[in-house]
Amino acid sequence: MLLLFAPAIPELLTGSTPASNVVLDPVGFLVGFGADILLYGCGALLIREFVVYFRKGWASILLLGAAYGIAEEGIAVHTFFQPSGPPVNALGTYGHAYGVDWLWALGLTIFHATYSIALPILLTRLWYPEVRDARWLDRGGVALATIGYLSVVLFAAHFVGHGPSPAALALFLAICAVLIYLAYRLPADALAVRPGPGTASRRGLWLAGAAGFGAWTIVEAASGIGRGPAAAWALLLVAIDLGALAYVVRCVGAVGLELSEFRFAVGMMGMLFAWSVVLTLVRPVLGIGMLAVSFLFGYLLSRLGHRLDARAAGAPGPPVGAVG
Repeated sequence: MLLLFAPAIPELLTGSTPASNVVLDPVGFLVGFGADILLYGCGALLIREFVVYFRKGWASILLLGAAYGIAEEGIAVHTFFQPSGPPVNALGTYGHAYGVDWLWALGLTIFHATYSIALPILLTRLWYPEVRDARWLDRGGVALATIGYLSVVLFAAHFVGHGPSPAALALFLAICAVLIYLAYRLPADALAVRPGPGTASRRGLWLAGAAGFGAWTIVEAASGIGRGPAAAWALLLVAIDLGALAYVVRCVGAVGLELSEFRFAVGMMGMLFAWSVVLTLVRPVLGIGMLAVSFLFGYLLSRLGHRLDARAAGAPGPPVGAVG
C-alpha cells in the first residue's frame, strides 16, 4: 500500500503522471509509474524504516520528507533550476534568483514532505495499526529499497537538463544533510498532541488539512499574474502551513487520535479531489483520469472511515486489508 500510495497521491491525483495514459499509452504509463514507485515508494519506505528504527515521530517524518522533496526536485529532476515550461511555468521567473526558483523550491519541498511522504505513511498506519511500530524491512530489504530509489535519482540527474551549478548543488545537499541530522536528533514527542481529549472540530481538521494545498494553489495563481513580491507569497505560504500545524498540535488530543488524523487526511485529499474536477473542466482528457483515481481514493477513504468508526466504538471492523 505504501509503495503505491506514495507515488499515486502526488502524481496521479495531480495529473503529473496522467492516469488516462493507462488507456492512451499503457506502455509509457507502466514505465513512468514504475519509476515513480521506485522513487516515491522506496523513498517513503526508507523514511518509515528510519523513523521506526530510531523511534522518532512526525517531526522527523516531515523533516525527512522535506529532504526527499529537495532530492527529487532539486537533485534528480532539476525543477528547482528550470527556467520555463511545465511544471514550473511562471515560477521559473517569479521568485527566481541566482539560478534557483526559490518560491517553487519552497512550495514543492513542503508539498513532498506532506503529500508524498507524510500522508501515505499516515494512511498506511491507519489501515494497519497493528504493524505501525514494526520494522518491515531487514538489511537486505533496506539495501534493495535504497538501490531502487538511488537508481531513479541518479538516472534522472544524469539525463535531465538545466541542472544546478556546483554552488547550488552543494547548498541543497547541505540542506538535506541538516534536515536528516535534525530528524535523527529530534525526540519522538517533538510534535506530540495534547494528552487526553482534544478540542479540534471535524470541520476544523478538514480545513487544516486543506490549508496547505489551498495556499499553494493561491501562490501559483499569484505567480501567473505577477502580483506582489514573491517573498511575501513565500511568507504567506509558510504562515498558513505553520498555522495548520499549530492547530493540530494545540487542539488534537491523544483520545480519539486516529479519527482526528483521518479527518485531517480527508481535508488534504479533498483538495486534490477538487483539483481533479477543475482540471476536468479545463483539460478533459487529463481530468477524467484524475477523476477516476479520485473516485478510487474516495472509496478507500470511505472504507477506512467505517473501519475507524467501528474501531472507536469497540466493534470488530472489516478484516485487515479488506477493501471491497
